[in-house]
Amino acid sequence: MALNSMLRRATSSVLPLAIRATVGSSRSFHSVISTAQKVKLGHALTQKSFSPFLRFSTAAAVSKTSQDENLIRILQSEIDCAQKDNLQYYDIEDGFPFEIENNPGQRTIILKSNYQNETIRVEVDMPQPDEIEEGENDDDDDDAAGDDEAKSGPSIPLVVSITKGSGLCLEFGISALPDEICIDSLSIKLPDTSEDQLAYEGPDFNDLDENLQKAFHKYLEIRGIKPRTTNTLREYMDIKESNEYLLWLKNIKKFIEK
Repeated sequence: MALNSMLRRATSSVLPLAIRATVGSSRSFHSVISTAQKVKLGHALTQKSFSPFLRFSTAAAVSKTSQDENLIRILQSEIDCAQKDNLQYYDIEDGFPFEIENNPGQRTIILKSNYQNETIRVEVDMPQPDEIEEGENDDDDDDAAGDDEAKSGPSIPLVVSITKGSGLCLEFGISALPDEICIDSLSIKLPDTSEDQLAYEGPDFNDLDENLQKAFHKYLEIRGIKPRTTNTLREYMDIKESNEYLLWLKNIKKFIEK
């Protein structure tokens, strides 16, 4: 009886009604007091410790939303400028020797044609800026500098694949300059060759006999790879680059808005 009296006096000052209702159970005095301390501690953490965290989370969310809205406004401004400068595709002139396959969102276009028993496929990349090596244009040689200037301008990378019915493929790596075709590489692709195998790709094209180089240029010209074709491609790829940039901006804006 004395112990129960002590427990009643202790719990009346520190325990809530829910805990006082359990005084008659088999728990010890120390267990009850420990429970009261945990309840007080939990109440303190709930009221004080977590409130600043909730306030911080709310502030961070508001800040993030504000930043996103600012980014969307800037993107829209850039889209408006890009639309003003945007170029429209035009009908390729008659006599262009290839069918053009242009997929929005991709940086390359594909050209396709047939010549006798050959299937010709050309992958055309975006124009690449010139990289002039240090000391390439010497001020002492005005004629050479003039020639270099005439040939300057962004190059268009091409991969020309000429395939015959057996699956054998002749592949050219080409840089198309204004009014000039430069063959960078030449290799033969066997249909049953694994990608893991390292096939012999021949010597550097510029190391070939000069007459052989000219013959290969003529070989490509007959199949439509000539300066007239690549100059048209240059204009087309400039338009594509403008359109792809505008599409890229719009896709990013859509993502931020979601």
